[in-house]
Formats: sequence, structure tokens, C-alpha cells
Amino acid sequence: MAVTHADLEPSRRSTDLGSKIGVLLMILTILCGVFCFVLCLISEATRSEVTWVGTNNKGKGEKYECVYSGSGKTPLLCAAAAFVGLAIAMVVQHTYILIAITKSPPPALATWDPESAPIKYLTWQAGFFFVTTWICFAVGEILLLIGLSVESGHLKNWNRPRPTCLIIREGLFSAAGVFSLTTVFLAAGLYLTALRAQTISQELENVRREVLETSAIFASPPLSPLQGLTTIARENPITRENHAQQPLFVFPQAFSKHSNLV
Repeated sequence: MAVTHADLEPSRRSTDLGSKIGVLLMILTILCGVFCFVLCLISEATRSEVTWVGTNNKGKGEKYECVYSGSGKTPLLCAAAAFVGLAIAMVVQHTYILIAITKSPPPALATWDPESAPIKYLTWQAGFFFVTTWICFAVGEILLLIGLSVESGHLKNWNRPRPTCLIIREGLFSAAGVFSLTTVFLAAGLYLTALRAQTISQELENVRREVLETSAIFASPPLSPLQGLTTIARENPITRENHAQQPLFVFPQAFSKHSNLV
């Protein structure tokens, strides 16, 4: 069986942003935001309304009193479920991102140049998503709290005429649903920004490791050829003298005879 490069790569930890758990939490957060949006629409459709009726005040003239159209249990339950669901989604998502960033290796992040354009862009993008996420979350939760407080005020004796009645303005629950949906999408943007930063960090770490390995290879001195030779016992070279070696200069015989005559 052939071994591929993917088999040699280390497996992702559960606390990594790019792991299956991180992707699953992001998807669940978006689904929870959509569910909260639907609950807010149900609360908007079933919110309590007021009808003014005139009553005779014992000869003192006609008196107008208000009567609720319902007990408000349905919008109250839907708004409460949306409130709790959005809070759980935000806490789980941001806690996971915080844990993943805390446990991520920081060496490459520490070597980043804060003045470079990509780093400034990622910093501003992460700050924008973080601030806007919590602002939308706070506004949505406040609107839901207002709706809960108003709808819970006439659970009993809701059909009895009253001199004053508190009702929710049209569109309050719808606005809370829009802020809830915006919150989860901004949280997803924050997650993707953190994932992008972690990916760049890993790429920089891999490049730094390759540069160090290459520099270590070229910086090491070359091996001498003599270091690979071993001496074997009784392998000393033997010098032999050749006694029958011819002289280097040999003169012709005729030239020797003429030299003797002289």
C-alpha cells in the first residue's frame, strides 16, 4: 500500500480551528441563530395586542379600558427560548475560539511584522467582527428581555379590563430576530478570520523550518576524503629499489669514441 504525503501529516487536534469539531460548532451556531430568528418571528406573529372598550362609570360618563387579546404565553416561551439559545451559541462559539487560539503554537505569530499590510488587515478584520458581534448580541438580548418583561405582565386575568395596558410595539421581536441572525453570521466571520490567521501562522512556521534546515545543511563543512579511510594491520607500503634502472641520459656510441680521441 502506497504512503501519501497526507498520511505523513500530523492529525489535527480537537482544539484546532480547522478541525471537524470547529467546523461543526460553526455550523451549529449558524443553525441556532436561524432557529432563534424563526422563534422571534413566531413571537412577533403571536404578540399580545390591546382592544379598548368603553364602560359606563355610574353616570359619570363613559370610561375606556383596555383588554389584552391573549395571555402572551406563546410569545413569552418563544422569546425565552430565543434568548437562551442565542446566549448558549455565543458562549460556546467564543469559548472554543479562545481555547483554540490559546493552545495554538505562537512562534510564527510572534515573528509577524505588525506594520505589514496583511497583518493590519487581519487585525482590523478580527477587531471589527469581534466588536460588532457583541454589539448585535447585546442589542438582540436587550430587545428580547423587553419583550419578555412585557409579555409576562398579563399571564393571569388577561381578559379583565384594565385602565392601562403595556404592549410591545410592532417589529420589536422581528428586530431581535434580525440582530440574532446577524450575530451568528458575524461570529462565523470571526471564526474564519481566526482560522485564516492560524493558517498563515502554520505556513510561516513551515517556511522558517525549511530555511533553518537548508541553512544547516549548507553551513556544515564538507567531509574530508581521508575521514572515510581505515587502516588495516600490516598494510604498510613496501619500497623496492630497482638496481637495474637505466641512466636517465644515454649517449650514442659514436659520440663516445670521438670524445676519447680528443
